[in-house]
Amino acid sequence: MKTTAIEIEDKVDELLDVLDKDIQRLQESLSRLNELRSLVVKRDDTNLGKLLEGIQTGSDSYKCNELKRQSIREELAAVFGCNLEQMTLSVLEDELTGEKKAQVAERKAMLRLLTDRLKKEHISTAMLLSDCARFNNVLLKSIFEIGRSGTITYDSKGFTRSQTDGGFVNLRF
Repeated sequence: MKTTAIEIEDKVDELLDVLDKDIQRLQESLSRLNELRSLVVKRDDTNLGKLLEGIQTGSDSYKCNELKRQSIREELAAVFGCNLEQMTLSVLEDELTGEKKAQVAERKAMLRLLTDRLKKEHISTAMLLSDCARFNNVLLKSIFEIGRSGTITYDSKGFTRSQTDGGFVNLRF
């Protein structure tokens, strides 16, 4: 019986380490999304490339952490006599007592908070990129349709006028 308790405690400690890495990863993701939005607005292609390289480099450590979490979940599920899908932090929290229970609850709350923030930041970033794509499409469409007949533009007073000149774009700054 004592061996099982010690085994559970060791596995919980390992799981807490994995969860700490997950928390760190979520915080880094939030930071990267903020940086991504900033670089898109600034149109900084060089640093966008560096950011992408950093994301790709970190994906291996994420995979390793994910495999370790799954392995610990499998072992804990076997100890508690449930299947893998049932072995969640909430179930683990219910099975534990004392300090370990509080630590698991703290990590679970932090993960929930960070994932909610990440969802919001992801939506904000997706909206920004969508607006950029829409703006670019409108801009390109207006550039390539300027010389065509039937193109209607609006002056500063809101009146329409047909485009008659065949000018394209002056690229001088």
